[in-house]
Amino acid sequence: MSGPLADLRILDLSRIVAGPLATQIFGDYGAEVVKIEQPRTGDDSRHWVPPRAPDGSATYFFAINRGKKSVTVDLKHPRGRALVIELARRSDVLVENFTPGTMDRLGLGAAMLRAENPRLVYCSISGFGATGPYRDRAGYDAIMQGFTGLMSITGEPDGPPVKAGVALIDVITALYAHGAILGALHHRARTGEGQALELSLMECGIAALINAATGYLVGGDVQGRWGHAHPSLVPYQAFRARDGYLMVGAGNERLWKAFCEVLGAPEWADDPRYDGNAKRVERRAELVAAIEARLAARSRDEWVAAFGAAGLPAGPINDIADVFADPQVAARGMAVEVDHPTAGRVRLPGIPVKFAATPAAVQGPPPRLGEHTDEVLRAVLGLDDAAIAELRATGALG
Repeated sequence: MSGPLADLRILDLSRIVAGPLATQIFGDYGAEVVKIEQPRTGDDSRHWVPPRAPDGSATYFFAINRGKKSVTVDLKHPRGRALVIELARRSDVLVENFTPGTMDRLGLGAAMLRAENPRLVYCSISGFGATGPYRDRAGYDAIMQGFTGLMSITGEPDGPPVKAGVALIDVITALYAHGAILGALHHRARTGEGQALELSLMECGIAALINAATGYLVGGDVQGRWGHAHPSLVPYQAFRARDGYLMVGAGNERLWKAFCEVLGAPEWADDPRYDGNAKRVERRAELVAAIEARLAARSRDEWVAAFGAAGLPAGPINDIADVFADPQVAARGMAVEVDHPTAGRVRLPGIPVKFAATPAAVQGPPPRLGEHTDEVLRAVLGLDDAAIAELRATGALG
């Protein structure tokens, strides 16, 4: 293993998206990630098809589990729980996302495992948090996009609420979990003590509302849906050119002047109707119509190039195939190839952070269910073949 976290072992008891994505980031940064899965079925995302990999497996699982070691353990079996305790004694971090109270009932809660390993950082992720009237509710991403208000501010003004095209709150929660765990590890480096921490999709989704939240909390404004536009900036939205759409934004008066120059309407910069963002917001419909009338004269790519040359933030609205065909994406290594034992050579998204001294790397393909059970039990717990066979005979490994 290589990377800045190569001396860490993460015990991953999470499923679905938020927890597995958080632990995958640790793996990309060099940590050893041991993924505990339910025998026979494994992580739910193994069954989320289509789309499928060449071997028929779910590509969704590939997105959030690369580089991990899969170990099948029956957590309801006393010998299985004993194995998890032993692994926790030898791990730096444990991540789980069971309904609050489940791990305690299994004898695998934070207090119990931290008594066995005081240096352990124990991270719990749930839908609504470990306290409060909704603590026992399930919390999938789509439910949370609605509950936290994200869907109420996403979509066209005269259309229905719209869900983001990916599990955005799961991703945000994964990033919060990753940062929080690093904070707890930093505390451990100073004190020698681990700690328990918990977070929820609900709280992370609310935190991600940023200006929509403060607009209400501070200003009393309940934001509506603005489609691809911005409630506080004009122009800052998608526009239709002759052959497709582009995004362009003029977030200050310098950029507004440059925008007018490129558009061939330099007089707009000093027009008293538009010479200030607040005025442009007030006259949004009128100004957007005038801009689109001019943009219709040239192609999307011509406008993107012209705006870019003038220092304006602008870009095409790509589909996913366009993204991975783009030369800038290739130059930044955002698609990497790995060999999978049954799917063959596959491409996966690259790592968005580039470390100068301790480069991160995709450590391997996503594991097959239980692929590393024997390997981990030998290397981490020191069990021999006879002991592993005896455990398997009891049903503890499924």
